[in-house]
Amino acid sequence: MIANITIGQYYPADSTVHALDPRLKLLAVLVYIASLFVAKGPANYVIAAICLGAVVAISGVPIKFIVKGIKGILFLMLFTAGLHIFFTTGDTLLFSAWFIKIYLEGVTTALLMGSRLILLVMASSVLTLTTSPLELADALERVLKPFKRIGLPAHEIAMMMTIALRFIPTLIEEMDKIMKAQTARGADFDTGGLVKKAKSLIPLLVPLFISSFRRADDLAMAMEARCYRGDINRTRMNTLKMSRTDFWAMGVLALYLGIIIVVRIFFE
Repeated sequence: MIANITIGQYYPADSTVHALDPRLKLLAVLVYIASLFVAKGPANYVIAAICLGAVVAISGVPIKFIVKGIKGILFLMLFTAGLHIFFTTGDTLLFSAWFIKIYLEGVTTALLMGSRLILLVMASSVLTLTTSPLELADALERVLKPFKRIGLPAHEIAMMMTIALRFIPTLIEEMDKIMKAQTARGADFDTGGLVKKAKSLIPLLVPLFISSFRRADDLAMAMEARCYRGDINRTRMNTLKMSRTDFWAMGVLALYLGIIIVVRIFFE
């Protein structure tokens, strides 16, 4: 499950989605996530899934590479679905035994919530897979720049978020190496009860934390050696500029949001 997490990784490719302005891609993901929470019935989720599938196809990122990231949230999906199935009541009773009652409304809600989680993770993965860490940092900083007037450190926040995203695959790889090394020494992470499994994670978490702090210290020293001083008199080699393709993509995004709202109001 650890190696199946794709958020934070970058997949280089020559596609229209990769070439889009990172600010637009960040806005598109936020709009897409908002549309998933606006969506109410199956029709909205079908439209959202079709649109996301089209974006994935245009991006050139292998669909298997994106879908495998869903395995990382499989437990959360099952837990959320179970809560809705067993605790949501309705008018159509499907199953009843002792104190357990399952309604059609609960099953429907569980399927919709599971679809929402899947689409949300896939959309976030597409953003990081098609946007390099430097582009994502510039986009975050430009989006947060208006808030600098009220004292918000836009550059520092963008840098922290980008470094955090960039270190996700690195820490995952490090954890996988540590787990294999501990398994070779006789550690058991799969058998036993909940308490035993929790205790077995100690020889995994301790070296992982030590490695993380060491990497953070090395990064801080490297940034200081290069005279990094935050946003003070900072210039950029590449400036972000909107192209004609970006404006077309913005129109498509507005059309998508309009369709979601219309279907939500008139057909659900």
